[in-house]
Parts: sequence; C-alpha cells; structure tokens
Amino acid sequence: MQITDHVYSTHIQENPNSYGAMHPGGTQIYFVGDPDDRMVMIDSGEPYRAWRRQILDYWNELGRPAIDAILITHGHGDHIGGLDRLQEAFDCPVRCHPRLAPRLQHILGGGSVTALDAREVVTTGDDATLQPLFTPGHEVDHVCYFLQPDRVLFSGDNLLGNSSSSVRNLKQYLASLTRMADTNPEVVCPGHGDTILRGAPRIRQQIAHRQGREEQVLSALAGGATTVDEIVTAVYPRNLRKSLRAAAGRNVRTHLEKLRQDGQVAEQEATYTIAG
Repeated sequence: MQITDHVYSTHIQENPNSYGAMHPGGTQIYFVGDPDDRMVMIDSGEPYRAWRRQILDYWNELGRPAIDAILITHGHGDHIGGLDRLQEAFDCPVRCHPRLAPRLQHILGGGSVTALDAREVVTTGDDATLQPLFTPGHEVDHVCYFLQPDRVLFSGDNLLGNSSSSVRNLKQYLASLTRMADTNPEVVCPGHGDTILRGAPRIRQQIAHRQGREEQVLSALAGGATTVDEIVTAVYPRNLRKSLRAAAGRNVRTHLEKLRQDGQVAEQEATYTIAG
C-alpha cells in the first residue's frame, strides 16, 4: 500500500484473541524512498517465518529496490524479529539508537550495525531525507523518524494507530511527545495500527490523554485506592479485557513513578510480619 509519495507499507494482520491483543490493528512494516531507485525499511516485525515471507514478497512487488538500511525504532522483539535474515537478504546496514547498537551487533555480527547520530540525516532514493529523533519513553532506545519531503513521522511505539502505548518512563515520554509534535507532521505512521492522517493533532491529543490519566490516578488515590490493582479498577473501564489488565497496571505504575518524582505522591515499602 502506498501512503505518500515516498512511503509504502505492508500491513500484517494479527489475531486479536491471542498475541495480537497488544497490537490492535496489526503491524505495519514500512519501505521509504523510491522503488525505482533506493529505499530504506523501518523495523522488521516479529520473528515469524510468515512475517519474513510477507515482507520479502512485498519487496519483490516493489521491484526489489536496493535497500540502503534497515532503520530500527527500538529493541523490542516485535520490531527486530527476523532482522538477521532480512539484513542478509538486503545486504545492508542496520541503523539504531546507540544504546541498542551493541545488542544488535552481538545478534548480527560482522560489523552490520551502525549507531545513529542524533544530528545526522538519513538520505535514501529520490533524495528523501529522514531525520532521526531520539524519543525515549516507551523504551530508552526509542527513535522516531521524520520524513522531510512528505511531512511523515514514523512513530514506532510512541504513538499507535488503534490503542495507547505502554510507557517505561512517563516524564521522558511526555517530553518525547512534545518533540514529535514540534515536527508538525501531516501523517503519522505507527508501528502498530492504522495510519494517522491528522498527525500533529493526534500527538497533542495523546499528550492531553496522558495528563488526564494522571488526574484520574490522583483522584483514585484521593478516593482511597492504595494499590496498583485498585487504581486500575478505578481508572479503566469495567469491561477491560483480562489480557490487557497487566499492561494497564504497568501504565499506572509509570504514572505513580512520575508523580513520585514530582513529589505529589509518597510510596511506602511493603512490610512483613510472622503469620499467626
């Protein structure tokens, strides 16, 4: 599927009743550049043979353009799966955040990985330029990529098409969302879910959503909730799927950690006594 002049995607469906529950709307793997010249690929998906075959089949449909690099948004397994086979097929370098580079180099070997510089610009076919944006929050090694000519932001897992992202560090995440919004993208291409056509407003909406969730957590605490599970029950819908409850708990913990850092809540360590 062609999204803009320089952006092409193969959409991988996932079973919402099993592993796909965390990725509503499936996964998108992007090829960026000119199919008649040179391109880059963004992320490599899960480590499944069927996924790798679909990606390679789509590359064949595009005319087997030369691949300048595989750009990685972050090191979670559903973004670097099958990377060794795809890098070998494309015979290209892998580019990623400096904190992820040693791990990927250990996996791939042979000098295949080159860390990104926060100030560099990646150029591919038809002079399409991609600016890496170091955007920690979902993960410490997270990178978004902004495609200058098309005003497209590849958001990885910092912004999803059909759901909210899990967050490791909320303070960093909110700062990263602000940086993403500052690029004023017309289109956001997420790692999972549907393409977002009103990019900048959607990022600002996500910032407001997180701020609103923080207020809900504070309200739950004020109402007597004292555990993560109690806060999840107070804040999230009653019909929240069981498979998503653990992720909701992790999100609540990130809010509590930010509030603790901000001095708005106090954490008490668990104590133990002899039973009986």
